Parts: sequence; C-alpha cells; structure tokens
Amino acid sequence: MKLKSKEDSELFKKLGLSNILDLASLAPTSYEDLTIKDFFIVGQNQLIDATILSATKSTKILKLKLFSHNLNREINGIIFNSTYFHVKNFTVGSRAFLYGRIEDNFGLQIVQPRIVKEYGEITPKYRTKLRNKTIIILVKKYLTKENLLLFGLKEEVVESVLKIHNPDFEFLKQFISCEGFCNKYLYALKYIEIFNHILKLSKLKTTYPSKDRLSGDVEKFIKTLPFKLTNDQKKVIDEIRNDFLGDIACKRVVMGDVGCGKTMVILASAVMAYPKKSLLLAPTTILAKQIFDEAVKYLGSFAKIGFVTNKTKEEDLSKYDFIVGTHALLFRELPDASLVMIDEQHRFGTKQREMISRLVKKDEKSPHFLQFSATPIPRTMAMINSSYVDISIIKELPYKKDIDTKILYPKDFHFLVEHIKGEIEEGRQSIVVYPLVEESEVLEYQSIDEARGYWEKNFERVYVTHGKDKEKEDILEKFSEDGNILIATTLIEVGISLPKLSTIVIVAPERLGLATLHQLRGRVSRNGLKGYCYLFTKKEPTRRLKEFCKTLDGFKIAELDLKLREGGDLLRGDKQSGKQFKFFDMSEDENILEEVKNEWS
Repeated sequence: MKLKSKEDSELFKKLGLSNILDLASLAPTSYEDLTIKDFFIVGQNQLIDATILSATKSTKILKLKLFSHNLNREINGIIFNSTYFHVKNFTVGSRAFLYGRIEDNFGLQIVQPRIVKEYGEITPKYRTKLRNKTIIILVKKYLTKENLLLFGLKEEVVESVLKIHNPDFEFLKQFISCEGFCNKYLYALKYIEIFNHILKLSKLKTTYPSKDRLSGDVEKFIKTLPFKLTNDQKKVIDEIRNDFLGDIACKRVVMGDVGCGKTMVILASAVMAYPKKSLLLAPTTILAKQIFDEAVKYLGSFAKIGFVTNKTKEEDLSKYDFIVGTHALLFRELPDASLVMIDEQHRFGTKQREMISRLVKKDEKSPHFLQFSATPIPRTMAMINSSYVDISIIKELPYKKDIDTKILYPKDFHFLVEHIKGEIEEGRQSIVVYPLVEESEVLEYQSIDEARGYWEKNFERVYVTHGKDKEKEDILEKFSEDGNILIATTLIEVGISLPKLSTIVIVAPERLGLATLHQLRGRVSRNGLKGYCYLFTKKEPTRRLKEFCKTLDGFKIAELDLKLREGGDLLRGDKQSGKQFKFFDMSEDENILEEVKNEWS
C-alpha cells in the first residue's frame, strides 16, 4: 500500500524502510511502563505517584523521602550526580509522578527518579535516527490489522506483531522475563521478516517472452554418451527442457557440488538449443578450454563449436552453433543467441554482470539464461533465493569420492614429504597451497617465495604460480601434463580439472572459509582416484576444521558454514558474509521459511 504523504515517505527513507512490513519488523528495543500500579517489582523501572516529604543534598547526591500514594507507603529516593535542576524541581511538599528503578537497599527506594508529565501508557522505545515520538506516530498510522492483512500475513502473526508495537502489561511481563522477545512474539518477528524478504525478492523477478522455444533432441544425445548420467543430472536436464519449451525466457541457476558433472548439463542444454545458437561464458581461460574440449568431443559430430579468449583472433562468430569463451566474449560481435549460459557467474565483477545482462536482454524477447555454480548453498538459502530465480540442485556425484582429510602439524612434515614422494612414484600429482606469495612479518607461515626453494631442491618438475602471475594459465597447463608438484595460492580453487592430482596440502587452513577449503579439496579425486587433503596448521584446530574433516558433502559443509557465519546472497552477487536478518536465523528457522513459502504457493 502507498504511504499517506510525501513527508511520511521521507521519514521511511531516513529509516531505511521501503514498505510497511519493514516498519513492522522495526521492533522496539525496550519499553517504558508509565502506568500506575498498586504493587512494585524490585529491579524494574516503575512509575509512582508520590509526595516529597524531605530532600537532603550532600555533595552530588540528593536523598529524598517520599510517600507513594499508589503503593500506600513511604519510599526513599536517591539521585546521583544531582544538580541545581534536581534541587529546584524536587521541592518538599510537591506531588509528582516519578519514574525510576525500584530497589530494596535496606528499605525500598527508587533510584534516579525523573518527573513524568505524560503517563498512563506502556511506551515502546525504538533505537533509530528519528525521535521516538515520530516512530510511534508512524506505527499508529500504518500498523493496523487491516493494512497488515492486505499483505497476506496470517492473522495470528499480525496480532502478535501489533502487540509488540502496542504492548499491554501481560506482554511486558513476558518481555521482561525472557529478557527480550520470545515464544509467539519472536516467531511473529521471524515470520514477518522472512515473508517481507521473499516479497521483495519476488518483485525483483522479471520475466520476458522467450526468443525461441528450444526442443533439440537431448534424449538421442544422452544415449550416445559412453557413460550414464546420474539421476540428479537427468532431473535437472528435464527441468531445463520444460523451461525451454515455455513462452517465458527462463532464468535458472544450477547448483552442484564439486565434481557433480555440471559440464554434461551445460552440453545437454546446448543440444536442446541446437540448431539455434548458444553461448557459454566462463571466468577463466582454463575453465573455458575444458568445456570447449568437452563440447568438441561430444557435440562436434553435428555442431560447430567456437572458442573465444583474449588470445584468439577476431573472426565471424555467426558460423558457430555453440560458442565457449571467457569475458572476451563481452567485447566481440556476437550472433543472436537463443541460449546464454554463465559458469561461476558470481566470480564476475559488477560491470561484467551488467554486460552479461545486456547479452541476455537485447529486445522485447530474451534468450533463455542459465547460470552454473559449483559452490553449494544451504537448502534454506536456496529456498529463499528461489523466490528470485529458479534453482536446480545436483547433489549426486557420477562416482564416489574417496578423499582422506587430515589435520597435520609441523611435526608431521616428514610424513607429508614421504607421502608426496610415494604418490609421485605412482604417477600422481600434488599441490601445496600457501597463504601468501611474499614473506610477511605478521603471518607465522612460509610464503611461496620462502618455501619454493625447498620443493625445487628436493623434487623434480615443480611448478610455481599465483594469482598475479600473468603466465599462471600456461603454468597450470604444463603442470597438468608434466608436473609432480604445484606450489600455488588459492587461484586453483574453482573448476580446474587435474585427473592425476591425488594430494592437496593447504597451509594455514584456519585463514580460509569452509567453502574455499571444500573447493580446494575438490581438485583431487576428480575421476574416482584415491585422494588426500592435508590441512597443515600451527594452531590448535578449531571445531570448524574438525567438522570439515568429517564430511565430503558440500551441502553439509555449506550448512555448517551458515551456522558459523551468516551467508550473503550468492545468486544476486551480494556480500558473502554478514548477518542478513535481525530475527530470522537461516541455520535454525527452516520450518518458518517452509510455512512462508507454502503461504506463497
């Protein structure tokens, strides 16, 4: 609903509120009970109707003797750091409503009382940029049962939220005993917060007519493959096929764990688009080359496959059916495509994402748009983001991963070296990931520059690279073909396929997030090879690292990560950590989210 005046709109803007549900979620931080009672509660602020019997000033303390008419008894009063203002206002014989904390210190007393002119209500206290009175006026104007029910909220949630902003004494007692919101009131705040978030996301979900219905023979393609697709791969391909047959251009995110076989879903999507043209944008040349090679291998018999990087020559791309490339695609003359796919979309910068969106929307009709990510997100986060974009999840792996994950300490270094030697003898490769390229006075671990001498002296065919190395992609390619050991930073985190890689050593793992650790571990055992992940630390291992060692399931790790640090919004490119909600807890409140989603469906 619209706000009633321009002035109210300005107030909402100052508060960072965009709708009435935002105002409903702006819960008071405390309450001031200015009602008169004939009983007292020690340890709480209270209003008394009192006559001042005496007032004694000593240094900065003003001692009062009072008669409380509502309690029908004498009570002491004490004001610390008193000033002339207090002496002037607390005059003997005067009667006033006094508000302060009731204590029992060798007799009943009211501490730091202040004179109150307006009384008779329980007043919510809001911690905002604006005056409390301004918030109360907005609450009374907009937070009505009728207004809140218009959003489709459940009646019991509406009633609880209204009570939070318009409390009575029973509500206040519960608030005090819980030291905050609890039971149905906390539930209501969580419910309305996630309801409002999903409402906003759903408004961001734009739709356009599709450029083409795509109906390429994917079943024939699947039958020609020399291996069987997993049930999850087939399920996701079916979801994409249904999208492609619709009149609305799809926007779908395909989430999968490391090594789940996203590439085959990408190729199946290109087959469904054929004979219409399709594009795939990948964040690195290595990733793009891997997908291009797979496309040539499995689609090359009937489709023309193009490859575009900064190093490839300018050419007429309209002759290709499926074009795979890096961000260089954004600067080339591209043919009109009916399908645009992005691999690891969250790794592109803001400007690049804007250019990608222009690739997708050129006129009134849009190509179908698929995003792929090997970063699993928790089920709760996926459920929330499905309000903004369609989501498919691939959990099942084409083969069982066999990776031992262990925490190692400096005393275990000899064991580590012997293990790597044994793997080299078996024709397998190892990677050692260091936290820094150059020496640091702050970090107690070796950098690449400090450590490389040892490895190069004691082993053959050692390759070294890092994120700022302009030759890193060439070095990775050479290592893949010929190397024994790669010394690197976390640049090898996502997507690189190294079929002979059996061991990864991560130095200073406590400095990395669980998602990064999982991606690094995902480099080994890519084709069912026995794998090893060693976390080399000089610190006492945290619960986080111990739990990481227990599971290879990226989705379980994402759930654990969510409990340890609130997750941002991967799909829309928001920050990756930091608390999104004040009341709703993504790691614990999935049941509330399910209720809200059911209300929407």
